[in-house]
Amino acid sequence: MKRAWALLSFAVCAGPLAAAEPEAKADSAKGQSIASKICAACHGGDGNSPTPANPKLASQIPEYLQKQLANFKPATGKRAERENPVMGGMVAGLSVEDMRDVAAYYAAQQVKPGAVKDRDALALGGKIWRGGDMSKGLPACAACHGASGAGLPAQYPRLAGQYAEYTEAQLKAFRSGERRNDANKMMRAVAARMSDPEIRAVADYIAGLR
Repeated sequence: MKRAWALLSFAVCAGPLAAAEPEAKADSAKGQSIASKICAACHGGDGNSPTPANPKLASQIPEYLQKQLANFKPATGKRAERENPVMGGMVAGLSVEDMRDVAAYYAAQQVKPGAVKDRDALALGGKIWRGGDMSKGLPACAACHGASGAGLPAQYPRLAGQYAEYTEAQLKAFRSGERRNDANKMMRAVAARMSDPEIRAVADYIAGLR
């Protein structure tokens, strides 16, 4: 049973979020200039969003940020991998280099810690984060995102300190299929196994991670 569970966790986590090919060095100063004009109103000048509706970008893994920006931008004649009218408009004029520079800038900023709001659900959120739920085939979140939520560079995003409201919304979007830019449908498979209370508990637990 333990071997089967380990294989399941590996299967869910397999597959990078970003191409491994080397790229030109990012220019964080240029990224800051672009961010101040396009991104800061919603995500904060230092990447700490002033509202839970928009994610914190500070300290995020740069490859992940760059991938998300690229996914909001549709290729010629195709739908965007991650459809969002607001973000689609924001990235419309950004080049690949611009996205790389913005990602580098926000990745270098210090994220402000979040806080747990629902102490009653803390035990459930921690249980799923650390060990998943074998009875439902639900792998541990920490298997891909790290015990502290720091993520795995170039593969899986940092989650620690993220707004619970935003995390909950994204898990539900993955579950419904509204969001579909996860490699190999990994997050859609995970979220499909989660109930609303489990999603809320995990999202709140994540907010309190350091």
